[in-house]
Amino acid sequence: MKHMLIIGATACLLAACASDGNDSSTATAGPVTFATAPAPDSVAPATSDAPPATDAPTTDAETTLPPPSTLPLSAASVVFTPVAEQLSAPVGIAVRPGDDALYIVEQDGHIVPVRDGAVGTPVLDVSAEISFNGEQGLLGLAFHPTKPLAYVNYTNTGGDTVIAEFAVATDGTFDAGSEREVLQIAQPYANHNGGNVVFGPDGYLYIGMGDGGASFDPERRALNVAEWLGKILRIDPVAAGGQPYTVPADNPFVGVAGAHSEIWSVGVRNPWRFSFDSANGDLWIGDVGQNEWEEIDLATAASGAGRGVNFGWSAMEGTHRRNDDQSADGATGPIYEYPHGDDGCSVSGGVVYHGSAVPSLEGWYVFGDYCSGYVTALHATDGVLDGNVQLGNIVNVVSFGLGPDGALYALSVGRGTLYRIDAA
Repeated sequence: MKHMLIIGATACLLAACASDGNDSSTATAGPVTFATAPAPDSVAPATSDAPPATDAPTTDAETTLPPPSTLPLSAASVVFTPVAEQLSAPVGIAVRPGDDALYIVEQDGHIVPVRDGAVGTPVLDVSAEISFNGEQGLLGLAFHPTKPLAYVNYTNTGGDTVIAEFAVATDGTFDAGSEREVLQIAQPYANHNGGNVVFGPDGYLYIGMGDGGASFDPERRALNVAEWLGKILRIDPVAAGGQPYTVPADNPFVGVAGAHSEIWSVGVRNPWRFSFDSANGDLWIGDVGQNEWEEIDLATAASGAGRGVNFGWSAMEGTHRRNDDQSADGATGPIYEYPHGDDGCSVSGGVVYHGSAVPSLEGWYVFGDYCSGYVTALHATDGVLDGNVQLGNIVNVVSFGLGPDGALYALSVGRGTLYRIDAA
């Protein structure tokens, strides 16, 4: 199980899932570039993402990592406390409004609650409905902020992405009979499925779609707005007017001929985990790279929180030129990137901490790398990086989340363990 998940999750992040437009036969729009970008905005290493013969060396840009932070945070500030163990392929953490539990997404098709360190009986079992293999499976969960509804992202038995809605009882159990398909997106390959679903501060559901898989975006989907894949999508998932969901009127491609109106951002490879800063609405994305660079993207709320942003893939891998036949015009580069090697090979995006248990961690974005296990904190002021601290190591770290009380948690898929990040 461990190896299945490793191959699946990191490949998802490392190889942006290729986008498949399930109604693209009627679309006329093609690759998109932006003269002016509206805003800037893991889990196992991909096994065969070797560069194509025509791939140019990534020497066009020279990257300088930020200096160690002068802010009051260091590895000595925190410890990683095991909270729950023997979880089965855990890949995601979610909280439900008014509930003191952490809900853990298990890739094999279960959602289990954790209260006071005790793992409860699964509140949902969709194992019979999914493909659990490599990067496929039950991948994401988000609870509606105001309604007794939950939304999951899973790979169905045909290999396609499904966003499904479930009614949730007051005790946190899901009504399996209430399942309603909100959206289905065809997947051309088995990897780069993305998988994250998050409600933004605006109350809309954001969906991370990788570029569809294989490697190097072979069908050039990520910058093509006639394709679903390689995008962040934004919808109101509640059924209305006889439709399974509605598209917010201010989505950037509403009214654009041939484009999917659900698209919020373009040019991502495999945004395995992304999140909004609860204090200011900034959007942070951990986008898994191809085979040389991992990146963190930041889209500040002041600049639109990713609205219409082109993050560059597959013209760019981080700040480095990738597919020369794709235009890099208007691409927004990452706030942080690191090369494959000692620092890792598959980024696991994280969250911004605003809890009370670790005062020195206030306002820091904490993420990890599946391959190295390094847990790193970044600090930004007005969208500019000014802090970079390595906090420690968690084996096969795949996901981070905030508890109902603001505590910071991390998941190790290799160990099946939920950790809390506490003050040392």
